[in-house]
Amino acid sequence: MSIMVERKKWILYKHTCNFELVKAVALDVKNSCKADISVEERRRMSDRLAALNLYKTRNPEERPLDSINHRINTLEYWMFGYEQRIDGKKRFMFSPLGNLFLKHIHAEEKLKKIFLTMLFAMQFQHPGSSTDKSFQLYPFRLILKLLTDHRLDGKLYNFEVEYVIAFLKKITYESYETLIIELLKLRQLNTKTLAELMKKDEHTYVNTVHEWEYFTQKLLSMANIWDYHSGELICKLFHPMKTNSKSKPTARSATRGYVELKQDLVDLTKKLLVSYGFAEEPLRLDDPERLKIDVIKEIYSFYPEILLKEIGESDRLSKLLELPKRIDEYANNPENETAYLFESVLIDGFNMFYNVEANGIGGAGHTDIECVYLGRSRNKKFAVESKSTNKKLLGINAGRLREHREEIGGEYTIVITPRYVPATIRDIKDSPIVIIRASTFSEYLYNHIYNDIRDIDYKDFDDIILENLGKDISAIISDKTIERFATCNLG
Repeated sequence: MSIMVERKKWILYKHTCNFELVKAVALDVKNSCKADISVEERRRMSDRLAALNLYKTRNPEERPLDSINHRINTLEYWMFGYEQRIDGKKRFMFSPLGNLFLKHIHAEEKLKKIFLTMLFAMQFQHPGSSTDKSFQLYPFRLILKLLTDHRLDGKLYNFEVEYVIAFLKKITYESYETLIIELLKLRQLNTKTLAELMKKDEHTYVNTVHEWEYFTQKLLSMANIWDYHSGELICKLFHPMKTNSKSKPTARSATRGYVELKQDLVDLTKKLLVSYGFAEEPLRLDDPERLKIDVIKEIYSFYPEILLKEIGESDRLSKLLELPKRIDEYANNPENETAYLFESVLIDGFNMFYNVEANGIGGAGHTDIECVYLGRSRNKKFAVESKSTNKKLLGINAGRLREHREEIGGEYTIVITPRYVPATIRDIKDSPIVIIRASTFSEYLYNHIYNDIRDIDYKDFDDIILENLGKDISAIISDKTIERFATCNLG
């Protein structure tokens, strides 16, 4: 059998295989780190983890921070949240699933279902991985699909991941069937033949063995996602010698071990695979039509209703959290069918502010939404225009929006849209109009809702708008969200 192997491969994170350490770091980042954490605070973090016997540095007197930075990067890799730089400082914003994980961190049965769902959110390209951008797939959706395929007997062998799967750049339903045939043939090979195949490109396969058997496989076993069964040694593979190194090259053991999905997770996995297929195309970090940060926000906003029902999450909270999700969904206007739904959900969104009354008007010659800001000194009206589109908003008719605004006696207009062409900004220059991206608005609401802040004050928006008329204020609103809800200055 001849299998083409390319040196580019999946990059599986290899800085910890200790799930308890991942949990401890997540709690520490959430609860102990402050908004402007200093280098000394990060050192205190390492001291706290050391006190729990979860962290040990090779040079304790030097107290290096590289290892702590790796711990935080681990959170980003496993979909707990993402990093964003604000005023030259990196902040960490927990994802909806990351927050849910922390909420149920002491409920083991719920926790493993949440972590399983986080695996469904992970994609290549990945903001927290250096996997080459030519890889475009959901790696763990594929692995979980294979683990539920009866033709593979519910098993996935180490050498199948290390020799074949870690080199897959894309997957379709057709190529999946070819993959099944390939894996079944691979299983028929004896240990000697497998060793010969892996030795042919030792310096590539030693990395796949190291990442899979020494880290990923162990971490997910500890997280109770699957059971690991050890197997006989195939061969030892050696890392290449470093230039001028006097030490012997490090060996890694490739084995015939395998994993099986925990039985109590099979049903949830199959349900998730129906709604979130293994062959879906992931979002592109280099999407030429979107800002990278907007793509990152969407990647980390994964929050399926299937999971909430599975773990019995509060109906009230889940319904409220649906609001920002629906803002994102309807803004993109799939099949040009959700324009009216986008308008409706934005009315609900603005009514989340305790000091705003929003009412839909719509129709030709009218603004979409009429709002009243119940200010401290006086009330003021403003207009909201919903611009849903599955492409880019090509332009804004400032004159028409002025007429809509004058009709209600509004002071300014907010245009909410998922994306627009750069020239659109010229359309609103020197006008009492601002643009807010839908993903930014939904993220702002989500974090207030999740943190049970019921008195969401519109004053922040009003102040920002008055100081930035004629501009896109998304970045400023996003910074405000990060400033209020993110944890840790990560350097």
